[in-house]
Amino acid sequence: MLRLWLIRHGQTPGNRLHRYIGITDESLCPEEYERLGGFDYPCPEMVFSSPMKRCLETASVLFPGKEPYILPDLSECNFGRFENRNYLELSGDPDYQRWIDSDGTLPFPGGESREEFRSRNLEGFARGVEVCRQREIARAAFVIHGGTIMNLMESLADVRRSFYGWHLENGEGYLVQLESGDGGGCGLSFIKEYKWPTQSF
Repeated sequence: MLRLWLIRHGQTPGNRLHRYIGITDESLCPEEYERLGGFDYPCPEMVFSSPMKRCLETASVLFPGKEPYILPDLSECNFGRFENRNYLELSGDPDYQRWIDSDGTLPFPGGESREEFRSRNLEGFARGVEVCRQREIARAAFVIHGGTIMNLMESLADVRRSFYGWHLENGEGYLVQLESGDGGGCGLSFIKEYKWPTQSF
């Protein structure tokens, strides 16, 4: 049985300003190292990460000494023209208004569509799961992005929530258990969510 912690990276300057931070490769805010150190995640056998600095830095704080296995397809969405801008800066942009009116279902201008983003994330996650199976790993952590976690949980979790219903704050995570389905598919059996401040694991 495979247990997984899906953990959102720590806060970056762009996160603090509510910017759309996807392909922008920001480091964590300096004070985030101390806050993340207050989380007490169990030590997994293996750590997976997006290649972005914010995920790698978070993994180094939460799981010191564990070299992450990089999965590029678990990176955050490419927000295109909206990248590194927030709703105030985009106010009055007709493309942004159309995107808002669509409830976020339209593709980002010059970026990814929701479908492309989800498909990429699911492929990357399946690769990570296969690595766990090959190496007989029973407990693994995925230090990834908020949007990536929302895609995985909306698509695979046995608890039904909308995409935005799976939102996590920086550093928070979900504990799930992988369940193999018929035809080689898999689902995630939701166990618990871990919110700030520190809880007992």
